[in-house]
Amino acid sequence: MPIVEIHLLEGYDADAKRRLGEGLTDAVCFVVPAPPEAITVMVHEMKAEEYFRGGQTRSPAPPLPDPAELVRTYLSLMEARKIAEAEAMLGEGFQMIFPGTAPMTNLQQLIDWAAPRYRFVKKTYEGFDAMQGIEAAVVYARGTLSGEWPSGEAFGGIRFIDRFEVAGGKISKQDVWNDIAEVKSITNEGT
Repeated sequence: MPIVEIHLLEGYDADAKRRLGEGLTDAVCFVVPAPPEAITVMVHEMKAEEYFRGGQTRSPAPPLPDPAELVRTYLSLMEARKIAEAEAMLGEGFQMIFPGTAPMTNLQQLIDWAAPRYRFVKKTYEGFDAMQGIEAAVVYARGTLSGEWPSGEAFGGIRFIDRFEVAGGKISKQDVWNDIAEVKSITNEGT
């Protein structure tokens, strides 16, 4: 029955502490063969005037946004064609790679690339999986695609996985894998 204790400066809200407790529980499950209900996480808060580093009191840094929620919001904005709002969520040096493409660095490149391939695409999500890496959080969005080919014929049930890297509260990278080309070639769409 693992017990994890963490000491924080006062100032984090209940949601940030909940996310921290869930993340620490997940980290223990990743290494120790214990079910989540057997893992205890205790958060001890310190008043700022009772904490010193380098001889000075400190204030807590603001919590980072939930990377899975950030990605979910970005994808919703893209689907709603709120391109300027979605683009504001991208970090400096952003790049995305779709099957068969060179890296794209802005959303207009994606729009131009997709225009002859389909009229529109919608995503149905089966889940979002997030984990923290050394330099960025990694979020996988997975599910199926539906939409219309350029001819107006509907398609659906096409598998996809998008892998995102989130650093500093911004999306820095997106890699996309899907079966759209295989489905399109089977249906002879666009010939």
